[in-house]
Amino acid sequence: MEIRIGIINTGRELNFETSTTADDVRTQVAEALEQNAAHVSFTDVKGNSYIVPTANLAYIELGTEESRRVGFVA
Repeated sequence: MEIRIGIINTGRELNFETSTTADDVRTQVAEALEQNAAHVSFTDVKGNSYIVPTANLAYIELGTEESRRVGFVA
């Protein structure tokens, strides 16, 4: 699944693929915001970790969980 994170006062967004489901990401972000956590962390499919301060979150866009098709579709 693709995740795009907008950060306040930053022209670029954080964009990466993760194997975590959309529901798990929603739960993780909601819990971090409700508990006033300083940051929320994510891991992409390559094993890279991303730590994002919750105070600077502008938005989080969750992509579809469908696998990409390879080849030509008629």
